[in-house]
Amino acid sequence: MPSTYTLISSNVLSSSAASVTFSAIPSTYTDLVVRCSTRSDASGAILIELNGDSSSLYSTIRLRGDGSTASSGSTTAAANLYFGLNVPSTYTSNTFSSQEFYIPSYTVAQNKPIANFQTQENNATTSNLDLQAGLYRSISAITQIKFLHGSANNYAAGSSFYLYGIKNS
Repeated sequence: MPSTYTLISSNVLSSSAASVTFSAIPSTYTDLVVRCSTRSDASGAILIELNGDSSSLYSTIRLRGDGSTASSGSTTAAANLYFGLNVPSTYTSNTFSSQEFYIPSYTVAQNKPIANFQTQENNATTSNLDLQAGLYRSISAITQIKFLHGSANNYAAGSSFYLYGIKNS
């Protein structure tokens, strides 16, 4: 069980942005956690690119429930990791989706698994809960995490991103 979480970096957007990048991630931790609260200027997915690599080394699988139906989906050989949906500007004002990404053993020379838990709601009619598992097929240590916004849209002002390092000892 992790004994320490250390904030490595944070970014709270003062204006909209197409992407958010954490770079020069130190190798002094065992695992990484990213916690986000996001909203978009239109609909679109949360996408992640690692180490500036947009080759087809990513796969994800998703489970989603909205209180009345369940769905699933997957991507393979993709240019990034697909990790759920942002709250779009058409939803209730000042609502944000919440995500937590867990990246174990990010410096170990093996493929990198990533787990994500996400909620998205409208506070009026819509609420989704997503669970995703992703895989980055690279043995390189993760030194950069870039959050992209799908559909060529932007993360809205007020969206926040926090990167933590975890030490197990």
